[in-house]
Amino acid sequence: MRDKRDFISFMMDAGALVFGDFVTKSGRRTPYFINTGNYRTGAHISALGEWYAALIMDSGESFDALFGPAYKGIPLVAETAAALYRVYGRDVPYCFNRKEAKDHGEGGVMIGYTPRGGDKIAVIEDVVTAGTSVRESVSLLRAFGEDISVTSLFVSVDRMERGAGALTTLDELRGGLGIKVYPIITARDIIAALPEGDPRAAKIEAYLGEYGA
Repeated sequence: MRDKRDFISFMMDAGALVFGDFVTKSGRRTPYFINTGNYRTGAHISALGEWYAALIMDSGESFDALFGPAYKGIPLVAETAAALYRVYGRDVPYCFNRKEAKDHGEGGVMIGYTPRGGDKIAVIEDVVTAGTSVRESVSLLRAFGEDISVTSLFVSVDRMERGAGALTTLDELRGGLGIKVYPIITARDIIAALPEGDPRAAKIEAYLGEYGA
């Protein structure tokens, strides 16, 4: 098991974890923001893929393929698959989707592995806020076979926020879709990594007090 503080330092150094005053897609004002679009070098994406690969290995999950939803999931799933092979010798198929179906050449919406009936798929995401993209991924994958199942979801950060009800969004996915969810870190891990008395930690605590589950 890797030290979560190392991952938090890595995110901050890359500019993927920033503190300030932001508004999330759901309209909530948040004192911190996760932007995986700020991973911008070969070293960044290589290290990130190894963190995801380590998370997958620690989970013990088995699956037939990895799926990364467009757009941010595309480099994540490709590098995670590469890291699984490079570091652990585990060679797994991967795929990602186009936002719009291609009407020429090979056509279709899926690139890489084509899911088929009975497959168990693991989804690679950056941060899940409302869970919309995950639900869309489930629908997209099941179009290739109704008995295809999304069994696990691997994310970089669990913000530990309420979803539509009293549960966190990730717990809603666990309960509603039967998906096992594994984050590299949680909002609580970020708080614990900040120096004692750091006002940023207090702001995140206050945010969780208002929006946490």
